[in-house]
Amino acid sequence: MPLPQEIIRRKRDGQTLSDDDIRWFVRGIKDESISEGQVGAFAMAVYFNGLTLAERVALTTAMRDSGTVLRWDLPGPVLDKHSTGGVGDVVSLMLGPMVAACGGYVPMISGRGLGHTGGTLDKLDSIPGYNPFPSNTVLEQTVRELGVAIIGQTGDLAPADRRFYGIRDVTATVESIDLITASILSKKLAEGLDALVMDVKVGSGAFMPTAELSEQLAQSIVAVAEGAGVRTTALLTDMNQVLARSAGNAVEVREAVEYLTGGPRDAALHEVTLALGAEMLLSGGLADSLDDARARLQQSLDNGQAAERFAKMIAALGGPVDFLEKADETLPVAPIIQTIKAPQSGYVQPLTVRDIGLAVVALGGGRTRADQRIDAAVGLTDIVKPGTYIEAGEPLAVAHLRSEAQFAELQQRLIAAMPIADRPADALSVIHQRLAH
Repeated sequence: MPLPQEIIRRKRDGQTLSDDDIRWFVRGIKDESISEGQVGAFAMAVYFNGLTLAERVALTTAMRDSGTVLRWDLPGPVLDKHSTGGVGDVVSLMLGPMVAACGGYVPMISGRGLGHTGGTLDKLDSIPGYNPFPSNTVLEQTVRELGVAIIGQTGDLAPADRRFYGIRDVTATVESIDLITASILSKKLAEGLDALVMDVKVGSGAFMPTAELSEQLAQSIVAVAEGAGVRTTALLTDMNQVLARSAGNAVEVREAVEYLTGGPRDAALHEVTLALGAEMLLSGGLADSLDDARARLQQSLDNGQAAERFAKMIAALGGPVDFLEKADETLPVAPIIQTIKAPQSGYVQPLTVRDIGLAVVALGGGRTRADQRIDAAVGLTDIVKPGTYIEAGEPLAVAHLRSEAQFAELQQRLIAAMPIADRPADALSVIHQRLAH
């Protein structure tokens, strides 16, 4: 039996670890036979010396196999997408039902928001009765019958990653692309997927601080997932703008309902949703080309099948059976609604999206600690898009607040995060790059 300190020493000295060494170490992370200090030391050694592709695959699959790995016997491909997180990123709520309506099966395990980014589970929590942690029987039945279930990570999925991430968080080793890759994919691959598409954000609201690091993360995820036997593509998408027109929880769910039921669809949000969905259908063998896939996804919106899948999923997981018809009555509403006005005329420039997300957090719509409760009703709607010409006094956004006292600080933060200039900035590309193995 190897000694933990010997594995740590070898990685500290830049040596390559065997698959058996990595699997043994991950078992020790899970059963806590390896101490917190040793796990932290291992993470720091990886942070400075990195992992080979083979080591990353071994770490990812070992953490995947540390708990339950879902197995499916379905008549179509099991597909999912994962986003590195952004502001106004409500894509999952529409994309899952759209892909399901096109013949895919989407057991989408989503997370909560932390820092400036929103979380899909927090959005779903604004729907009364919705249970994101169903039994395995209910999950399997929902996916089999409806093609989609958007749920949270249960304790038996990749449990080694949960402890490993908690230790990384307090030892300043979160920002390792190798460890981020293993953390993301261990949970996603535990879903028993046939194919995965990654949405890696680029820009001022992205998780990774530079475009170069975002690209490196996307390349790493594609290579490791493919090495673990799952067909994977990645899109680098823009986060120099709030993706939707809203940012918050209930407000984003309302926008998703409008999107699915034929209401206004923001152009950038629609493009990202179609692009990611097309990759899923193509990878799953449900379309002959990306153009064919996009047409099928659009048809699922036009004929109402995507909206129907979404409504039935909400009901199957404990939400209201008439949610689509009564979303405005059902979702929580903030007591105060105020307009943030442009201080001058001109063209809206690329936004400081991280600061907009943090403004929503300050309202109570997000969290800075994992144990914080959030206020589902607060947030922003009608957020102006970069490139828009705006007159002084016209709305930059509409704020949904709990108290008047919140307004002055919010207004100051948003005006600073939404710069206006005399000349238009260069048009923003929504899809920056496509990466495949």
